[in-house]
Amino acid sequence: MPQETQRDSTGEASSTRQSREGQRGGQQEEAEQPRADWRSGTYGPVSQEKQDELIDSLKPFGANLFEGGFRGAMGDGLNPSYRVKPGDQVTVRAWGAMNMDRALPVDVQGNIFIPSYGPLDIEGQNSAQVDASVRRAITSVYPEQVQVYTNLQGVQPVAVYVTGYVENPGRYAGTPSDSLLYFLDQANGIDEDLGSYRKVHVKRDGRIIATIDLYDFLLSGDIERIQFKDGDTIVVEERGPAIAVTGDVRQEYRYELVGNALSGARLVDLARLESGVSHALLRGSRAGGPIAEYFPLQSFSTQTVQSGDEVMFSADERNETIVVELEGSYLGPSRYALPRDARLGELLDAVPVPKSMTAVNNISLQRESVKKQQAESLEDSLRRLETTYLGAPSSTDEEAQVRAREAELIQDFIKRARELEPSGRLVVAHDGRIADIRLRDGDTITIPEESDSLLISGEVVVPQAVVYRPGMSVEDYVDGAGGFTQRADDDNILLVRQNGAVVSANSAQLHPGDEILVMPRAPTHNLQLTKSLTQILYQIAVATKVALDI
Repeated sequence: MPQETQRDSTGEASSTRQSREGQRGGQQEEAEQPRADWRSGTYGPVSQEKQDELIDSLKPFGANLFEGGFRGAMGDGLNPSYRVKPGDQVTVRAWGAMNMDRALPVDVQGNIFIPSYGPLDIEGQNSAQVDASVRRAITSVYPEQVQVYTNLQGVQPVAVYVTGYVENPGRYAGTPSDSLLYFLDQANGIDEDLGSYRKVHVKRDGRIIATIDLYDFLLSGDIERIQFKDGDTIVVEERGPAIAVTGDVRQEYRYELVGNALSGARLVDLARLESGVSHALLRGSRAGGPIAEYFPLQSFSTQTVQSGDEVMFSADERNETIVVELEGSYLGPSRYALPRDARLGELLDAVPVPKSMTAVNNISLQRESVKKQQAESLEDSLRRLETTYLGAPSSTDEEAQVRAREAELIQDFIKRARELEPSGRLVVAHDGRIADIRLRDGDTITIPEESDSLLISGEVVVPQAVVYRPGMSVEDYVDGAGGFTQRADDDNILLVRQNGAVVSANSAQLHPGDEILVMPRAPTHNLQLTKSLTQILYQIAVATKVALDI
């Protein structure tokens, strides 16, 4: 930045904390133990009732599992691992030394009958084993010049009972090779409030032949393939112990435990954290009472999480780098990554500008926190206006009519005012000096070009931009724009400087790049209301550079 740019050398004022002694009144009792260990992040106690409410309000992990339409994907039972059972059919084709083309049923003893050979036991075999068995049988009779082809043509349908904690227990049809998820989906899935996603049993003849943990499928796509038989029963157990996971995670869920505890590292794997997560808040109850502990993520991995706990993950490390943006007249990149303690002056010293084109003494800055403060302040003023004037009583009919007209005017004005967006402009330039303030992440620094024009706006007949002419007054420029409108308040004219400052035109000198902003007059004879509206109009003009008409 050119050397002629000056900065306020005082910087920011520092403050110190002063110790305060003395009692708060009355006799002060000495505490037996500290209220909290602030260094450890333990701030208990925590209400167990609130913990239980939180856990119950979260959906269980896997709640969206049965939104994928498993019931519409019925299998044909002919996967390579399918095991033959009575009632199935095998197509056998042979040519050469013998000719045969038949669909052979599997009888109750598990046999198919091959002409010239006799019964062949194939029950329990998969399709590859059936093909090998049939080839051996035929070639044992016709050892030469015979070709054999087999195909497992059709399977017997099965009916499987689905019960336990599912939405619609019942008996559902399928094929032996249909997935467990197919039958669960026909029962409208697992009961979100009561059912377990980690204990799903498959029973046959009164004994459990498989226990499925659906978390394996949800996390890695793994699920045990079961060949169902007619009369099998799928039983969903009651939901086991659970923990609540909230904060910076992909989705907040209630996670079911196998047993009563799991490691923090395993929970991190389950929860799928957002990038940048650095800490975990663990709250719950232990034998010694309620706990609330705050761990760095690495330390949390070694902790044990128990049933009823709540874990809140958070990205809680300050980024040591901020990003600011430049706009206007400068050379080089538009964004800079800076140390967190960077100041405006050191950035401006590093930014090259075209000297003859840049108004280096009119730099301004936009900041989100300022924008938020402006919006909150404006909203507070509008709310006070509503409260003060819209509910005021009237003593006469004539006064009531006047107040009704005023109320309509105020409501329309408030509606339009709330649609305006503050600029968040922070004035850092004053009398040719630039305040050396500390920058914040997201700041936008405006380095304006030298201007040779003026903008005339607000309550003038023809708002326009004109060439700046030394020696001309505000009234001269307003006359050149067609004069004031009927709504104009010719005693209240503002100048908006290039650096973002807003000043009264009555006591200020015009400069190139200024905007002449003619304010409207409040159309009411109520002096107090006129004062309130005028104050808000000035507030809007400063925050948005808009002369909002009434």
